[in-house]
Amino acid sequence: MATKESIYILVVDDEEDICEILKYNLESEGYHVDTMNSSEEALKIRLEKYHLFLLDVMMKGQSGYRLADEIRKQRKIKAPIFFITARTSENDKLTGFSIGADDYITKPFSIKEVVARVKAVLRRSEKEAMYETAQANIKWSGLELDVERKRLYVEGASTDLTPIEYKLLLVLLKNPGRIFGRDQLLDTVWRDVNVTDRTVDVHITRLRKKLGIYEKNLITRKGYGYCFEPE
Repeated sequence: MATKESIYILVVDDEEDICEILKYNLESEGYHVDTMNSSEEALKIRLEKYHLFLLDVMMKGQSGYRLADEIRKQRKIKAPIFFITARTSENDKLTGFSIGADDYITKPFSIKEVVARVKAVLRRSEKEAMYETAQANIKWSGLELDVERKRLYVEGASTDLTPIEYKLLLVLLKNPGRIFGRDQLLDTVWRDVNVTDRTVDVHITRLRKKLGIYEKNLITRKGYGYCFEPE
């Protein structure tokens, strides 16, 4: 179960005072909060690390709608999106929801209400994530990953995995044949910009050893990344 300390929120608004208010109050609740003052600035960072986005609609340059569209359609990020805006018409709200927004908060807003909505949607997202992962074990040939006990079985023999090794293997086994670049794995598994590419290589090497006779199926695609490739 994710703790508040492991949840990252991105606020994008060209009004610095609003960014400061949201950052202060959400960090007081224990969340990690980053702020940006434009969509263009936000698009230069790894958005995949965030669990929730708070986006202003009308900003200089690219609008919050355009940023949300990039998050959903181009980067395929499913994290909740809140629009915070002074625009209150029904058409504006319908536009936001059609893009994939989870909530629409109008200015001026009650900071207590915003915090309450953030907590509610994050609780909902966590329950949905837990439901998605509470599925049958992942099996391939003599390889089995127990998603409930977080253990690996190779030809029936149990092998312990570290949390990172488990997450790496889960991603790769759930997407057989799909190549994941180091940056993708860093965003998906570590969610920490301070971790280097070399860290991915080290964990892949350790994971291969634990796969035993199936280590050859954990493929390195030079210049691209890694994948689990069934025979």
